[in-house]
Amino acid sequence: MSTQDGTEAENTKKITELFDELEYSDKDAQKQKIGKVNILMSEMDKEEFKLVFTKELFDNINKMIEEKKISMDNALVLLNRIGYWIKLKGLWRYSFKDSLLCKRLKKMIEEEKKKEGKNEKLLTDLCECYFFLSYDLTTEMLSICVPCLLKVAMNKDESKEAQKEVEMALLALSNIGWEELDKEQYFNEIKEIIEYHQEHQNLTRLAYQSAWFFLLCRLNDDKSLEEVIVNELHFAREAARELEELAKNVNWKRKEEEERGKDTKNERIFVMWLKIFDWYFRLCELQNEGNIGLICSLVQVLREATGYRIIVHLCILCLSRAVENRAVEIVDLFESGAIDLILENIHQAIFDDVERRR
Repeated sequence: MSTQDGTEAENTKKITELFDELEYSDKDAQKQKIGKVNILMSEMDKEEFKLVFTKELFDNINKMIEEKKISMDNALVLLNRIGYWIKLKGLWRYSFKDSLLCKRLKKMIEEEKKKEGKNEKLLTDLCECYFFLSYDLTTEMLSICVPCLLKVAMNKDESKEAQKEVEMALLALSNIGWEELDKEQYFNEIKEIIEYHQEHQNLTRLAYQSAWFFLLCRLNDDKSLEEVIVNELHFAREAARELEELAKNVNWKRKEEEERGKDTKNERIFVMWLKIFDWYFRLCELQNEGNIGLICSLVQVLREATGYRIIVHLCILCLSRAVENRAVEIVDLFESGAIDLILENIHQAIFDDVERRR
């Protein structure tokens, strides 16, 4: 367990106190405290999250629901925000799996699905929370929740409220990971979502990234998707454009010590894109011109991100993967400057390590 500095310890104390106060607050006061919890979560780093969001905390939320000390509406808003920040901060979700709350949500989803006059909004909220917080998704949960969330994600209403709902549904779907899905469960819907955005630019950046994340994960079990991803949906071209737009809003000049726990939403999406590129270059064997543009975008980022260790590491990983799997011709890699930059960064890493050991 890491040692917390004064600010971190204060944030942890505040959020713990707010959770304690929820139990003794009325519905409106709970909403206000959940808003404060959300702000604090946005400022917390991974270590702080691990300290606060334990199995015991989720069990306590379950107890509050059971004893009707928190409304189900407020509980779902709280869990949705916890799951949102766990996802954006790249945390594993081990503490939730064995909690009583996990069992409660799963049972509620199963029961709501069986009802003749089921509450679609409640079912959606339950599915989002479950996907955000649980990493061990059963075939049954996938069969219930994936169609439910895709239905929300296909909403083409461009109002801010509607697109926030679409963003959350796609973000929850992107949490499925490598679990196997039958193609008929998702393919037509996710393809339509991506194609519609390419024509109308209706999705938020996070929603669009999440849609691609979800689809590329399916490639691990279904190689027939490769042709669609590469040549119909033009992943490399789209990804390069997204990377270039996001790069305009990243502070490349900040110091390394400023990085911890302070990254912006755009920077988090940026890192998530880089993780997708690693899988893309590993799983897609079709060469295409778009790959050259994507490689050039990565090279430009690597040149600028010298003080941002995580992004430097991921860029090198992606470029190395492209070299390894011949995603582009070797001559194109040399001409883009990718090979020289990889070697330069390896040399710098060795030099820095030697300096630290002196």
